[in-house]
Parts: sequence; C-alpha cells; structure tokens
Amino acid sequence: MHTLDSLDEINKLDTGSVLTSIEKLGAQVRQAWREVKKGEVPASCPLAKNVIISGMGGSALGGRIVDSLLADRARVPIEVVTEYNLPNYVNKDTLVILSSYSGNTEETLATAKEALNRGAIVYGVTTGGKLAEFLSENGFESYIYTPTENPSDQPRMGLGYSIASVLAVLSKCEFINLLDSEMEEAVAEADQFITDYGASVPEHENVAKRLAAKLKGKVPVIIASEHLMGSAHAFKNQLNENAKTFGLIFDIPELNHHLMEGLKNPYEIKNILHFLFIESGHYSKRVNVRYPITKEVVSKNGIAYDSYQVRSSKKIIEIFEVLVLSSYVSFYLAMLYGINPTPIPWVDYFKKELSQSQ
Repeated sequence: MHTLDSLDEINKLDTGSVLTSIEKLGAQVRQAWREVKKGEVPASCPLAKNVIISGMGGSALGGRIVDSLLADRARVPIEVVTEYNLPNYVNKDTLVILSSYSGNTEETLATAKEALNRGAIVYGVTTGGKLAEFLSENGFESYIYTPTENPSDQPRMGLGYSIASVLAVLSKCEFINLLDSEMEEAVAEADQFITDYGASVPEHENVAKRLAAKLKGKVPVIIASEHLMGSAHAFKNQLNENAKTFGLIFDIPELNHHLMEGLKNPYEIKNILHFLFIESGHYSKRVNVRYPITKEVVSKNGIAYDSYQVRSSKKIIEIFEVLVLSSYVSFYLAMLYGINPTPIPWVDYFKKELSQSQ
C-alpha cells in the first residue's frame, strides 16, 4: 500500500498529532469565536483609526489571512507587523492586537512595550507566557485561551484560534460586520474539505494527496491573489515547518511585472520548480484574465505547474478551504519524505542561540 493510503504508516511518523490538529480546525474556530465574543474588548476600540496586528511566524498567519480577507470589508486600515518595532504612526488612536501563541515571542513582546509607551489601545491573544503577564499587569483586555483543539501544540496548526479571535475582536470593535451565521457557514464548509482531503480518502480520490505526490522533490511556488494572499503565506509556512521543504509565494498581478523574466536561469532550476496556482472566481476580473496567460508563460519556459480552483461560494469560506488544502498537502509531503512533521529543530536551535545573546 502507498504511504499516503496507509494509516499505520502515517501514525508511525505523526507522533505529534499534527493530523488531529488539522482535523480540528473547525473546532478551533468555533471555540475562539465563541469565547472572544463572550469576553471584553477595550471600550475605546471602536474609536480607533487603524489596526496593527503584531505577531511572528505561525502567530502572524492569522493576522495575514484576516488582513487579506478584509481589504474590501474593514472600515479602517489594517496592517500586520512582523518586526521588533511598530510603525511611526501608532498612537492613542491605534488598536494594537498582540498575537503570540506561546506568549514568549521576543519581537511581539518588544512591540507590546512600544504600544504601551505610545498610549495605544491594546488587546492580546495568547495561551500564556510573558505576554499574558504583561497584559494582566497593565490591565489590558485579552483572550488567554487553552488550545484544547490543537493537540500538536504547534502555533502553525492552531490557526483556527488566531483567525477566529482576530475576526471576533474586529467584529466586537465594529470594524467589520460579520455575523455568527457567516462564521458557522464557513466552518461547516471547512469541515467538509477536512473530510474530502482526509487521511482515510485514497490518493486517487484525494486532491491534497495527489498534489503532495507531485511536489515531492520539487520547490513549490505558490501563486495567489487578493483575499487569498494570507492563506498563501500560511501554505508556504506549513511547507517549511511541516514538510521541511523550501517554498516560495508570489502574487498576481505583481509577478507579471518581473518574475516571468526570471524563469530562464539557471537552466537547471526548471527541473525542480513546480508552480501551484490558487484560482478563485472571486478575484477581480482583470486578475482572473492574467492566470491563463501566466500559466502559458510558465509552461513555455519548461516548468511544471498545477492549478487548484477553489470551490467555495464566499471569500471567507475560501480562506478556510485553502488553509485546509495547505495543511493536508504539507502534512502528506512530510509523510512522503518519511519525516515527523511536528519537530522544528532549526527554529528551536535558533531561538536557543538567540536567547544566549541577550
């Protein structure tokens, strides 16, 4: 039996419960949405003129996904910050959402102090750690949660929490109008994709398994646009951390102005690149015109590609569809490489070395 169709083989490699965390995405979203909606947000947050979401790595992905999704829905600008410093414009009229799964991310803790010093409106999302202490000491509202639906305890596999919590905060602060029914519809459809791409579905019927097989030994190049760019970031992150593989992302239309001239050299790279186009009927009209022409250029340069056409009826559902796809593809790719997707030894090594330099 093929590795991807052998649950015994999968269970031998997946000792950190990554697969179970993927299957619990809907439960993560439901928990976070319900708990944040029941909780308190800063009383002055509806008056904020802009929003900063500060986080790193897996903790930033929820912000990226929400930022891309809300470009045509939010009534104030939203910016994701993955730095030690906040933009110069942050002041008392800025809502700063601090997102750190562990609560100990040093870049996020640095921006937390800056937000405090500048008198910004602050809200925190974390499971605990130093960030939880900072929020408590300074009387800031927060969502301190127990990630019961993320048994892997890996931030990148708990994106349901970070996506739903940020959406719920923005909804409670009246920056977006997002109904409970919309969220439930999105989660229900996400659950269906989890079923369709799940480990028990054989490869010949499973899009995610077939894509993973094509990407083995290749450098995946994820292409997306507009509201799905945040989900594309998550795709690349999960390829890096789950499958321990190199990956790239580009966006249309921007790539049409430079990348296509970069497909010529070095000649040998043609053999290891594999483009994956994430296509959506909800992209703007002119963007959709660009996809078939871009695929033609890629093909004429001798580079393999696949196209995934999202099936969902609304943008908010599409972000979860692509997230489910990316989670499974990266997981199955790890299985094909014969590796446990949970450990991230080089990230851990880096953090250890960095901590010794303080």
